[in-house]
Amino acid sequence: MAYYDDILEFEPDLDGEGLRVGIVMSRFNIDIGEGLLGACTAELKKLGVQDADILLVTVPGALEIPASLLKLAYSNQFDVLIALGAVIRGETYHFEVVANESARGIMQVQLETEIPVANGVLTTDTEDQSIERMSQKGMEAARAAVEMGNLLIKLDEYSVD
Repeated sequence: MAYYDDILEFEPDLDGEGLRVGIVMSRFNIDIGEGLLGACTAELKKLGVQDADILLVTVPGALEIPASLLKLAYSNQFDVLIALGAVIRGETYHFEVVANESARGIMQVQLETEIPVANGVLTTDTEDQSIERMSQKGMEAARAAVEMGNLLIKLDEYSVD
């Protein structure tokens, strides 16, 4: 914690030791999903999350991610969740439906359960864009997950003296 002129601030905490992480990955566009997953898990380990504290669940596509996240959240076994996948624009309106509804569902899970969910679902125009972004997005999802997991734990423990 830090103070700004008598204002308490919780500083970002990227220590993943002891955090329990659930990951839901879409198998649609599997090569990109696996690229996201590789970068994400490498960063989680770098931040101190142990292999035994990570559970991976795979689902058919991005629209199935929120239901699995919700089930994991309600299990009370995880401090933080991560959604991974890729939605690539096609020639129909379906892209907008999948991109928007999966994002809405992911947001709903964290608001409903108070368990942070890092959204690592790429929404791009082309497969090349997804490939170009997957490593960075996977790493960012891991970092956001650890930071938010720690923050919500601290907020749960916080009390005004």
